[in-house]
Amino acid sequence: MTAIVDELTWRGLIAHATDEDALRKALADGPVTFYCGFDPTAASLHVGHLVQVLTLRRLQQAGHRPLALVGGATGHIGDPRPTAERTLNDPETIAEWVTRLRAQIEPYLSFEGDNAATMVNNLDWTGGMTVIEFLRDIGKHFRVNKMLTKDSVAQRLASDQGISFTEFSYQLLQGMDFLELYRRYGCTLQTGGSDQWGNLTAGLDLIHRLEPHAEVHALATPLMTKADGTKFGKTETGTLWLDPEMTTPYAFYQFWLNTDDRDISRYMRILSFKSREELEELEKVTEERPQARTAQRALAEELTTLVHGADECAAVIAASKALFGQGELTELDEATLAAAISELPNAKVSELGQVTDMFAEVGLAPSKSAARRTVKEGGAYVNNVKVTAEDAVVTANELLRGRWLVLRRGKKNLAAIEVTGA
Repeated sequence: MTAIVDELTWRGLIAHATDEDALRKALADGPVTFYCGFDPTAASLHVGHLVQVLTLRRLQQAGHRPLALVGGATGHIGDPRPTAERTLNDPETIAEWVTRLRAQIEPYLSFEGDNAATMVNNLDWTGGMTVIEFLRDIGKHFRVNKMLTKDSVAQRLASDQGISFTEFSYQLLQGMDFLELYRRYGCTLQTGGSDQWGNLTAGLDLIHRLEPHAEVHALATPLMTKADGTKFGKTETGTLWLDPEMTTPYAFYQFWLNTDDRDISRYMRILSFKSREELEELEKVTEERPQARTAQRALAEELTTLVHGADECAAVIAASKALFGQGELTELDEATLAAAISELPNAKVSELGQVTDMFAEVGLAPSKSAARRTVKEGGAYVNNVKVTAEDAVVTANELLRGRWLVLRRGKKNLAAIEVTGA
């Protein structure tokens, strides 16, 4: 337990802590019961949440006891966003999302042993509370002038949209969660992202007012960003979700495989469970031979296995290789093949025709004459088979799963055709 703060620091997982020396002592004296909250504002967690889930796992592996809170109550309200009011969802949708998020979190934690994890729902202690009880028992301990200084609130107050009382009250609810978990489970540490720091400290303040002898702590992890300034976890098609129906395992794998060399070291330290020695070796290899993308492949494989399982990871790797001629496209299952093709430039055609027409149609060649030159120079492939005749025509029996063709120009330029009328 004594080394966990040093480990988190080395991995770049501590952005803020209320009193690092006191936290270090508490964790060394442990075990400490701690919690992190996840609001059901969507049907799935995304990779930003994964940082928090894996931090729970690290602390549990160090001997501490996690409480994973899925906010059936706070999910009805919504944490203030910097730009606009959240869309409020109906109770049935939120209840369904609570169940889905719990199922996503549970595989990362152990529910056995002396420091077994516990799943909790803040609707259990807020559902029966009246407005008057909430205002008298919780609201009177918060000072509006201090609440106004929170970053998320201050940004909204300065905007044209302002902020509703509903979202303004969110920090009271999160503060009450920490108090309730302290009283029910002896929880003395809350973790979360650095954008939650105001809400984390609101809980500390409430506990100190009502339980003056309590020693409680807060720890915030940094928000992950990309070196190019774009938002972490965003792809061309949107957010990188953990649900395979919302982001395919293939797309998930490719996101990590395509990580910028400037980001990979930081991402590995935060997300990988490899040892410090292993990670430092991967960092060294990246510095010496960045073109090999050894670190990216290692992280992509580790995280895809962790999130989607070893079998899905193996299928994704096979698909990646097959697309570039290092495996059989016909051996890929339909779901994996469909996911891989969806990540490529693609076009739909209603009937089969000449290869050169299709190369031009999908943009692998700027014109049919350019496509013919590609064939003549030996650089055109259909389903990894080299095209040798400039007037070659694709036949129906060449379609993968009766629908698709994978076209390749040279070694690396890929595209796909979906035939809808064959």
